Amino acid sequence: MSGGCPLCAAAVITTRYFDDELCWIADCEICLVPMVVWRQHDAIPPPEIKHALLEALRAVADSELGPGEWRVDDHMRNIPDHYHAHARPPSFWRRNES
Repeated sequence: MSGGCPLCAAAVITTRYFDDELCWIADCEICLVPMVVWRQHDAIPPPEIKHALLEALRAVADSELGPGEWRVDDHMRNIPDHYHAHARPPSFWRRNES
């Protein structure tokens, strides 16, 4: 764990869908959509790890949001040094449009 990293702390604050030695998946406490978090404190997982993380997210997001009803957003805005990715439904991006 990197000192003070909330993703490393992995506190169960919202619905936790999945948890293993590679990652955990829960609703993001800020935007309340499924989010996969790599257990290693690093911003850039190797390709095979990233694939496994996104496959785990896919399984949860397809179940929670519906197959084809979401897309991966791995732009790490608030915690840029610890890899995580959100499953964003289309409505998420239109929320602030008039």
